[in-house]
Parts: sequence; structure tokens; C-alpha cells
Amino acid sequence: MTTQTGERTMSCHHKNTIRDVTPSALGCEECLKIGSTWVHLRLCRACGHVGCCDDSPNRHATRHFHVTHHPIIEGYDPPEGWGWCFVDEMMVALPNTTPHNGPIPRYY
Repeated sequence: MTTQTGERTMSCHHKNTIRDVTPSALGCEECLKIGSTWVHLRLCRACGHVGCCDDSPNRHATRHFHVTHHPIIEGYDPPEGWGWCFVDEMMVALPNTTPHNGPIPRYY
């Protein structure tokens, strides 16, 4: 893709993996199991896994990407309306935001 001035722009090649998903937990799935805390939550838009962000001690959202190769996450706590593609390392416009399926505990 090029702009009117002839500059090349990148677009995410993984938008076709974005799905409407059901969140897997009311907080970071792994942190809830081990009794850990998180800063913000990220939602996998391929399968609905809820993991913690890279500012959190355990970085479960990024770990989920490395295990599953699901490329796109949504800023989920609170629903922020933005997406991120781990593979293309870029922001992604999402077609919608995923609603919470209940109250999210706060740990920060």
C-alpha cells in the first residue's frame, strides 16, 4: 500500500485471524491460578485467552503468543478498543471490542 505522496505503508497480514471470542477468565487466567498479580489484561482475538501485559510480572499474554502463535491481542482491561499484532509488531484496527463477562478484579 502507498500513500498519496508515494510512501509505502505497512498493513497487518493477520487481520483474518481476528474472531469474536468469549474471554477465558475474569482476569489473567494463569495469574488467577497461581495467585499472582497483573497490571493490565490482554485478550487473544483468536481463542479468547485472557493474559497479563508485559508490564506485569509474568507476561502471560506474550507467553500465550509464543506457545500458540495467535498473532493479535486486544487491550482488555478496561476494553480499550485497540489491537496489537505480535508478528507484524503494529497496531491493528479491530472491528469491535470484546465486552467483559463479569467484574474484573484490580491488582495494581
